[in-house]
Amino acid sequence: MNVPEPRMITINVWDRALVGAVEKAIRNSGLGINPQTDGPIIRLPIPELNEERRRDLTRVAAQYAEHARVAIRNVRRDGMDRIKKAKAAGMSEDDQKIWADEIQSLTDKAIAAVDQALEHKQQEIMQV
Repeated sequence: MNVPEPRMITINVWDRALVGAVEKAIRNSGLGINPQTDGPIIRLPIPELNEERRRDLTRVAAQYAEHARVAIRNVRRDGMDRIKKAKAAGMSEDDQKIWADEIQSLTDKAIAAVDQALEHKQQEIMQV
């Protein structure tokens, strides 16, 4: 990767067979960047950050945050499933309640951290 100009990034793909895949991944990223391919080199012109572009980037950040929340909830679900299996194997109801509360507490903390990071990032993006 190289930055020849303030608003241009160039990527030199070492494996020519992957140039198309890299270009497609950048196009489908939702970042609004249109790569320009020149052999193994992909040029990424970075659009100017006007008000509309900043709003688009805050929406992208919100999507990433939602994916993180879903991943956290999936981990919580897996933990709760393990507790249910442990209960069937002989775990007491008191221990089940203690561990379920602990998992929920950790889930709430992790989601709060994601929300805080999103809020900070959105404020940072909207600064002129």
